[in-house]
Amino acid sequence: MISQKLNDTITRIGPKTEAGAVLRCYWHPAVLIEELNTQLPVPVNLLGERLALVKDGTGDFQLVTRVSSINEPAVFYPAASEIKTDATGPTYPVILKKGIAFAYLGSGNPPEFPNFDCFRADDTHVFAFKGLWECNWLQALEIGIDPAHASFLHRFLKDDDQDNNYGKQFRDKVAQTSMPITQVLREYPRPEIDVEETDYGLKITALRHMDHGDTHVRVTNQIFPEAICIPMSREMTITQWHVPIDDENCYWFTMFTSFKDPVNKDLMREQRLKEHELPTYAPLKNRKNFYGYDHQEQATETYTGMGMDINVHDQWAVEGMGTIQNRTREHLGRSDKAIIRYRRILREAIKSLEAGNRAALPMQDGTKAKAIIGPLSNDAVAPTSNWSGVSHQADLERRAGCPWDASV
Repeated sequence: MISQKLNDTITRIGPKTEAGAVLRCYWHPAVLIEELNTQLPVPVNLLGERLALVKDGTGDFQLVTRVSSINEPAVFYPAASEIKTDATGPTYPVILKKGIAFAYLGSGNPPEFPNFDCFRADDTHVFAFKGLWECNWLQALEIGIDPAHASFLHRFLKDDDQDNNYGKQFRDKVAQTSMPITQVLREYPRPEIDVEETDYGLKITALRHMDHGDTHVRVTNQIFPEAICIPMSREMTITQWHVPIDDENCYWFTMFTSFKDPVNKDLMREQRLKEHELPTYAPLKNRKNFYGYDHQEQATETYTGMGMDINVHDQWAVEGMGTIQNRTREHLGRSDKAIIRYRRILREAIKSLEAGNRAALPMQDGTKAKAIIGPLSNDAVAPTSNWSGVSHQADLERRAGCPWDASV
């Protein structure tokens, strides 16, 4: 458990907050490029600021201050005709990357983008989407760096329907075996967890030691300050940012990156728009309808009884903690190693920035940022005696056959 003062320090992200100052050293997803098909300006709520996406005199996109009503709700999106901008307010640069418009709300020169797979893959192999969660950004991030939660929150009681895998991140079969990942997660629910600090944040390895001398190796990553990179299947990864709207709401922005075939963007968008409403991208399953809970389903099919889409499971878990999780009453355990390490990195970043040492923050040394590639993110089964080498080789083999330059 931590003090209320510390909880406030690491969760609140307004313009004059300590964590907010750290987050403003980085680029953040602001809107999906598909949203730019609507009339400009486009309303943007980001890091506690009410903004609008416009074009400057040269045709480049930028964010400007939006004049909002005192009664405007946190996630309210006015029509373009109703938006008023403040010419005296700050303006922020915007850059388009693989389906997402990223914005930099900090001072000085913005940092370089690392050479992550999601940024260097061909456009044909990346699909971007977003969704609203009504909670603080930090608890949204922390569920993504807890590799043990998948064995419980995303527990499927049946292993069929392998082909229909929308929203079913774990409805794949483990490489080198015919065992579905759903079965692995059920039968081996207590992974050994290794956490390693990297130039970009954290590399998190979950080891589920199986029968007959084999180990299921799942490598995921925390990309500082508020993103994760995790495997969706053998051929696709998810890079997901948890972007603060304000202290009590956030968006997840996801880039799905394929190492094999081009992605069917129309189909993926159609599937997800059936689960979200526009223009807010709010999920149709939410607190008001109990996230679609079905007690009969819970008895025979899923741990939550909330359908097959794991996004809904995560949404229920993070929103159920309240808008800002009360960490003064939590009791972290062995499976929370990555969460503990991440909070330490965030606190160290706050101290370094306060001391004027911005270069000490992850990926803030411009000469090194472009050299950061990957990161490795995959599922594999390996002999327990050589799990690290076999997992790394599985990633290299996937990259060698990739139609875009995925070399490391």
